[in-house]
Amino acid sequence: MRTRPATQISVLPLEYRARLMEHAQEVNFAEGTRLFNEGGLADRFWIVKSGVITLDLHVPGRQAAVVESLGSGELVGWSWMASPHRWHLGAEAMTPVRAYQFDAATVRMLMDTDPAFGSAVGGWVVQVLAHRLQAARTRLLDLYAPHGSGSTL
Repeated sequence: MRTRPATQISVLPLEYRARLMEHAQEVNFAEGTRLFNEGGLADRFWIVKSGVITLDLHVPGRQAAVVESLGSGELVGWSWMASPHRWHLGAEAMTPVRAYQFDAATVRMLMDTDPAFGSAVGGWVVQVLAHRLQAARTRLLDLYAPHGSGSTL
């Protein structure tokens, strides 16, 4: 049996997933649309309904390095959780995208007022963050490290 990636909303218990989705707004992005850039204000986040969004990292003197591609059910954005609420990566729609958008301040308030909900969502976001850091590390090693120096993790 295949396990669900930690980045999927389906890993949230149904009760908390339903509560989060009560605050979703459906949005669409055309192919090539920038959702956010590194350093910008992280005041919202998304869950992909359909399409592909890439995460990229600014590399001085080079084209941005794509570190991960996200699809259906995956969380786009975690920087909204931690002060100073600035994006650590950039994101772009690689195909037409349908997504659920969430206002970060509203979700943080819900997390503060309901500790069980906050723990569930916070735990999920931490799993996503850990996955994204490993994916970025692996991708950057693939792009810039001498051949054969990649991780064996």
